[in-house]
Amino acid sequence: MSLFQFTARRLVSRAYCGFTASSSKKRKFYLEMARPSSNLADFREVFAKAKHIVIITGAGVSAESGVPTFRGAGGFWRKWQAQELATPEAFARNPSRVWEFYHYRREVMLSKHPNPAHIAIAECERRLSKQGRSVVVITQNIDELHRKAGTRHLLEIHGSLFKTRCTNCGNVAANYKSPICPALAGKGAPDPETEDAAIPVEDLPQCEEDGCNGLLRPHVVWFGETLDPDVLTEVEKELEICDLCLVVGTSSVVYPAAMFAPQVSARGVPVAEFNMEATPATNRFRFHFPGPCGTTLPPALARHETEIIS
Repeated sequence: MSLFQFTARRLVSRAYCGFTASSSKKRKFYLEMARPSSNLADFREVFAKAKHIVIITGAGVSAESGVPTFRGAGGFWRKWQAQELATPEAFARNPSRVWEFYHYRREVMLSKHPNPAHIAIAECERRLSKQGRSVVVITQNIDELHRKAGTRHLLEIHGSLFKTRCTNCGNVAANYKSPICPALAGKGAPDPETEDAAIPVEDLPQCEEDGCNGLLRPHVVWFGETLDPDVLTEVEKELEICDLCLVVGTSSVVYPAAMFAPQVSARGVPVAEFNMEATPATNRFRFHFPGPCGTTLPPALARHETEIIS
């Protein structure tokens, strides 16, 4: 088993989605290195030679499309933060409230569009695939904007707003209905003065598999839940073969995703960070490009003069 696999499995077995290391552990985990470069020409030379590129994306990419993050100060829906609603316990106590929250998020996302960063990634993947090179996107986002932009090789480690899972039979299915069920039509307003709809369980989204009719839940990884082991296995495989890694719009503090790029860097693979500001992992990487991803990423991933287009 590789060092990455061992560390990842250990973290996932004892941690949960949303786990953030304490500051003392961060200091031990992030070793001091030389200050990363912001020389785009140097990055472009590395990019031109890379055969297997991994791009890890976080909420910063989607924020530029106007997607609410519900994290940090002011990140409330009504009077609750996501950490209070996105848990198995919250769903068990009040599935109506949790479904209102996710119905609101689904409806918001149906009005949002990929921004230049999403588009640059998808275009890069299409172009490089014709050259026998690969690009895979590992995203923490659940909004499907990468998919909407045209990205094909996509690993959604936290699931998707537009998939459901049956709490009875376990069936997972894509679901783009708007509203997802009649009882949620017009519900989910984020105003703190809005009263809960208190929708009966039998009127919430139900499984359509023959004879099931079980209560559906969003197919997302909630706080207190571990990542899908099959998805994590795919992530491990990609990280082990990549020869260039990009970290785009992520704070690098939420585990286990926060360890992906540092582990790649530890085996000598160039890592480039594109983020509004430095993160706890910045000094582990070869490159750092500050600013909005929609501005910094497109020129970094544009066709290099040495590329041969067939």
